[in-house]
Amino acid sequence: MENEQKEMLQTEEEVTYEQPQEEVNESLTEDKSITDDEQDQLTAANEQIAELQHKLQELENRYLRLHADFDNFRRRTRLEFEAAEKYRAQNLVTDLLPVLDNFERALKIQTEDETAKSILQGMEMVYRSLIDALKKEGVEVIESIGKPFDPHLHQAVMQAEDSGYEPNTVVEEFQKGYKLKDRVIRPAMVKVSQ
Repeated sequence: MENEQKEMLQTEEEVTYEQPQEEVNESLTEDKSITDDEQDQLTAANEQIAELQHKLQELENRYLRLHADFDNFRRRTRLEFEAAEKYRAQNLVTDLLPVLDNFERALKIQTEDETAKSILQGMEMVYRSLIDALKKEGVEVIESIGKPFDPHLHQAVMQAEDSGYEPNTVVEEFQKGYKLKDRVIRPAMVKVSQ
């Protein structure tokens, strides 16, 4: 019996808490003991509650937007840091490309003099060491001759009719192209078949 009374009291308490504010206001206005002054205070309090709820909603929305902006900023910063780390050698590689070109031109020289041959041999060793160091950083030579022309990898400076190649195929390479990981540092300068 005692348990039933407790349950009934709890149920009554829940009902009173679940009543909407409008019903409470109506029941209060029906009660003749409320004065006009008290009614005005009640209306003012209800307006203030509504205003505070509106402000709370605005602040929650603002907080959610700021939180989303911060998450986006953090993600963008992480991606920029990863890209900077991945391509950290790009400026150095760009500066070294003319040096590689000069090495390649110098190594093409044909000579009969033994002194010049030993100098060329030393230059070739330095050139290979430089190429190996760049490969360790992720630099690759773009393969061109015999490959289909790709405007992302090749820069066509000439076109020629060549029956030995299919149309739109690289026939000759004037200057090597290089990639750093998946980014093209310099496109290869090529001649393309028509």
